[in-house]
Amino acid sequence: MDLTTRAATGASILVVDDNELNRDALACLLRLQQYEVESAGDGQEALSLIHTRGFDLIVLDIEMPGMTGLEVLTHIRTHRTQTDLPVIMLTARTHGPDLVEAFRLGANDYLTKPIDCPVALARIGTHLSHKRVIESLRESQERYTLAVNGANDGLWDWNLTTNEVYWSPRWKSMLGYDASDIGVTPDEWLDRLHQDDWTRVRQTVAEHIARGTGHYESEHRLRHRDGTYRWVLCRAAAIRNEAGVATRFAGSLTDITEAKLADGLTGLPNRVLFLDLLDRAMRRSSRKRDYQFALVILGLNRFKTVNHSLGLALADRLLVEVAHRLQAWVRANDAITQGGHGFTLARLGGDEFTVLLDDIHDASDAIRVAERLREALHKPFVVEGHDVFVSASAGITMSRTGYQDPEDVLRDAAIALHRAKEDSATGCELFDTGMRDRAVSRLRVETDMRQAIERGAFEVYYQPIVATRGGMLTGFEALVRWRHPTHGFIDPADFIPIAEDTEMIVLIGRQVLAQSCRQMVAWQKRFGSAAPRIMCVNVSSKQFADDDLVGVVQAVLEESGLQPSHLKLEITESAFLGDFGRAQRTLRRLQALGVAWSLDDFGTGYSSLSYLHRLQVETVKVDRSFVSRIGLDDGSEMVRVIAGIAHNMGMDVVAEGVETLDQLEWLRAIGCEYVQGFYFSKPVDVTAATVLIASPPWRATPPPPTGTAVQLQMWPPETPVIRRVS
Repeated sequence: MDLTTRAATGASILVVDDNELNRDALACLLRLQQYEVESAGDGQEALSLIHTRGFDLIVLDIEMPGMTGLEVLTHIRTHRTQTDLPVIMLTARTHGPDLVEAFRLGANDYLTKPIDCPVALARIGTHLSHKRVIESLRESQERYTLAVNGANDGLWDWNLTTNEVYWSPRWKSMLGYDASDIGVTPDEWLDRLHQDDWTRVRQTVAEHIARGTGHYESEHRLRHRDGTYRWVLCRAAAIRNEAGVATRFAGSLTDITEAKLADGLTGLPNRVLFLDLLDRAMRRSSRKRDYQFALVILGLNRFKTVNHSLGLALADRLLVEVAHRLQAWVRANDAITQGGHGFTLARLGGDEFTVLLDDIHDASDAIRVAERLREALHKPFVVEGHDVFVSASAGITMSRTGYQDPEDVLRDAAIALHRAKEDSATGCELFDTGMRDRAVSRLRVETDMRQAIERGAFEVYYQPIVATRGGMLTGFEALVRWRHPTHGFIDPADFIPIAEDTEMIVLIGRQVLAQSCRQMVAWQKRFGSAAPRIMCVNVSSKQFADDDLVGVVQAVLEESGLQPSHLKLEITESAFLGDFGRAQRTLRRLQALGVAWSLDDFGTGYSSLSYLHRLQVETVKVDRSFVSRIGLDDGSEMVRVIAGIAHNMGMDVVAEGVETLDQLEWLRAIGCEYVQGFYFSKPVDVTAATVLIASPPWRATPPPPTGTAVQLQMWPPETPVIRRVS
């Protein structure tokens, strides 16, 4: 196989970089483009490989310990010319003496770190094409020189004196023209510019011809003969006379459409290309009454967990494998709808893949495709020896909705995807306009919530925790409440899930922790030994996953002056599922501070006895859903079992949601130490909570309307338990 053929089908490239991560990343990118790649970690290893292997191109880091990239380049150029072996330098600088010296020593080009993947692929492809052209044009020394100065694919030479341009046959064919179809004026190039690039390119070309030095470089779009636009990389140089006046402007155009419009990781069409295809489908839909298309967005579920577990490199590898499997399924099923209509698979970024279904009959076609794509991911992926299981949800929107902008189609499919991930039993949702209204409403809530966080507008309400023996108020559970400036109180069920989903719960949780700890200290100063002993504060799964949780708790305790023994954090089982070992370490650090914790909502999740033992649980909270069924066959027995297990393991039990005297007496009979619920009091503001502390022993009347003071009555001294006035 001769060099030209090999460069075209699988050129051999050597990547030289002392940074293993940079080296491997670039090597992986090039292999995805079907290049043969070798790598070296230092200059000596690189020279050894160059002497024994026939490489087509070298990518060489300038700054390396030991033998520098400039020294390696010097050795290379003693035996190989710039045309024979192109060398592209890697540097973190865009200018400076090192780059100047590199070009003096014979470097062909340079790439800056961090590497822009599409540009890197374009430049490497340009120089490999340049290498092929030069070898076929050795009979023309002038053309050879121009090709060196302007890394080329389609060559051009603009005589500024006569204002005529030579366009190579390749330059013309790139735009779909034969040799006789293109004239000799510069307008053959400039008049074909995309309207968004027209002013910029003309201005930069004029400036370079007038006073530019070095190479001219520009990425822009040119109109093809078929009316579409191709992305090109223009690289050129002005040739000046002794007076410094430019007489010629020559260089090359390289078609970088594939690199520009392909996802750098998976090679699938990227957002730019996909939006263009979507726009064409929309135009067809407006012209043909019976034409329909559908857009499916496929989103991987819990991909953040994969990122955390495998690391970014392996997570990226998983995305590549997912893309390959989806592509294989697409190729095997390119006639899945009745009538054989195909579709386009793309990746817009992150863990989401899109499918454009062309000329379908109805929504059932799109739903069928979405379900089959989801099924294609059921088998595990093997990534670097790991079996990784993934699942996906799908959002679908149809063209009949009457879209005007491709971005709107993507938006609505994304809304349907979010709905599918949120609460769809099937994992697949078809968009309707009600979803958009809900999404707009949710966005409004998110915006208001961020503003409330900035203003510190979230309030803390306190629900009493009462000892079943003696009826003493032993503590409070701190609960967040949001009084919206125009809508009044927002139900926690309406904003907590959004706060969790957006991770704003972390900031809200910090504010609740700080407010409740400061308030506990204020009560202790006012009431002394009569103050409640424990402040219980909920910690969400997102808060628990925050690496800074222990530091936040310690800082709040120091700022408020609250002793750690008076703070108890309430944590649900779901917080431990992602990384049990990490959860153990976090809890040990909290316990080392002296902070207690309880396992919240026990019985609603895995209810693992292993958790109770290994995590050294101090208190178990029985969920209100079980307490509400006390007296029924399953409810009483479930509470009895939970309490029995906890007591056998030396743990306290708190029952939530107590609403009747019968529930209270039954819980007291089985030895449940603490209770809370509406039987005693709803969560109340700090003023009402202070009244409760100031009036022992107490029993609360049914909760009054908002803004009314809580009415308290004294117990008779002989009364052994709390009772609610009916």
